[in-house]
Amino acid sequence: MQLKPEPHFELVPFWNTSTLHCAYQLSKIRAAENTMERIKIAEKKKGKNNDNIGRASHKRKSENSEQLAVKKEETTVETGNQLIPTPLSHIPLQSLMDIEMELVYTDEEDISFEFAEPMVSTSTQSVRGDSEKADALSAAKGSVLPHIDKQLQMTLQEASACYRQNNHSAAVEQFSTALQICGKGAAIDNPLKSSPEDISSIVSFIETKLVTCYLKLKKPDDALNHSHRSIILNPAYFRNHLRQAAAFRFLERYSEAARSAMIADYMYCLTGGTEQHTSKLIKLYWQAMIEEAITREVSFSVMYTPFVTELKADKINKIKDMFAKMHPDYVEHIYTEPHGLHILPQTAEWLSLPPQKYSLTLGFRNKRIGKILERLSSRKLPIFSDRKTPFSPLTKEQTKTYWDNTGKKILPVIDFIRSTKLTDNHCACSRGIEKLHYASFLGRLQRVEEQSQVINQAMAELATIPYLQDVSQQDAKLLQSLMADAMDTLEGRSSDKGRVWNKIQKIGLIEDYLYQVEDNYLKNKRLRAAKKEKMKSIQSTQQH
Repeated sequence: MQLKPEPHFELVPFWNTSTLHCAYQLSKIRAAENTMERIKIAEKKKGKNNDNIGRASHKRKSENSEQLAVKKEETTVETGNQLIPTPLSHIPLQSLMDIEMELVYTDEEDISFEFAEPMVSTSTQSVRGDSEKADALSAAKGSVLPHIDKQLQMTLQEASACYRQNNHSAAVEQFSTALQICGKGAAIDNPLKSSPEDISSIVSFIETKLVTCYLKLKKPDDALNHSHRSIILNPAYFRNHLRQAAAFRFLERYSEAARSAMIADYMYCLTGGTEQHTSKLIKLYWQAMIEEAITREVSFSVMYTPFVTELKADKINKIKDMFAKMHPDYVEHIYTEPHGLHILPQTAEWLSLPPQKYSLTLGFRNKRIGKILERLSSRKLPIFSDRKTPFSPLTKEQTKTYWDNTGKKILPVIDFIRSTKLTDNHCACSRGIEKLHYASFLGRLQRVEEQSQVINQAMAELATIPYLQDVSQQDAKLLQSLMADAMDTLEGRSSDKGRVWNKIQKIGLIEDYLYQVEDNYLKNKRLRAAKKEKMKSIQSTQQH
């Protein structure tokens, strides 16, 4: 077997280099109730954050100028006078472990409240820069925060003590007990003087502590489940996303880890994080996950190309030619995404509006898989299906065959594409829909635990959307419907009308079916016309 060449990244060089049901019920209820409120709050935070862009971006641009002055030689290509830099060096495992120790396993003693500005009387700012940690700790003890139930407070103190003593099994028991207390509605002394968001933040804090405990215990699946729930409850806290990334890394799901790190970096900036050291560490982690994902992949390779305006057909052809020369083993099908919404860690200076955009070119060894991915990525609403038509569901055996031959080859590519794509230009909810389709597929294969985990991942994605991009009224309604149906599915409640994502899938399959019928009709029409012309030609020859 031919060895795969080193991954080719056109980047600017980097800087010097069995949980409790009742509490879970509560978390899902809060997630549904807060969907629209999150959209309003996220928009308000974005507006306030823009006021500080001038000061922060000036400082960051100065630092970038110093970094770019010492970068390595780069090769130039014809893409609007943009540079395509050389590949990056590998980031050692120890560096990743050091980042996790500093940012993931940090022992936070205060509960971070997300809804500070709308709920001034009961909350404090949720995500703060590292320089403000002392103020956060003192504020947590003051009268601004709601009074946490005494039993809950004692349980959390015992859990934290166990954690600091590296007795992580005992810490899990204590934090799980804390979740039970919250599930009984006893999180706060006086619920009438608090808001539902306060309770959500407390539960999210407990969930994220369970993530670190399970990571220490080397139980990444449990850690991943809790990380999803912590994000559902508090999507604005960057460490929740970074801990999700660490769980994905432990499971060797590097593309998904990269996406979580990308969102963590964006959230850190969006919610007022100003420490350059922290931002650099998150970007380094994101970069390492991207490199690891493509280095381990043998079925496709990638190339990022910087550009300014939307790519035209002639530019796309030039990029494909360039890709073919660089990656001759991956030319069975070459596809360039035309919209170029990809962002790379080295140029993701979120405050310098907008960050550098890149187009992504993918080359495949398997032509069929490449064509399927190109067709799926061009859709406004994604579908993931084993059905050839909307009217012929397959048996379990046929579904398993589809998974072995197609499904498990498609999903890694979809996940990789999302690792550098913060937002979607077609539909804000597309990433969540992709995961919900996959969850339905797992349900048909009777892989129940995996299905539940993927649904939670989809809900975490959906809860984060209002912070990543502007959400239209139509997208907001779709977001609410998807969240509600996802929770119904987790609860085992059936629906005679079917789920939203299943309806989207059926519509997509009907469209595919109609397009296929049309294509076959036109193809047969051309064949009939060609055959008729041939017969006329033969008859004319015979007459002469």
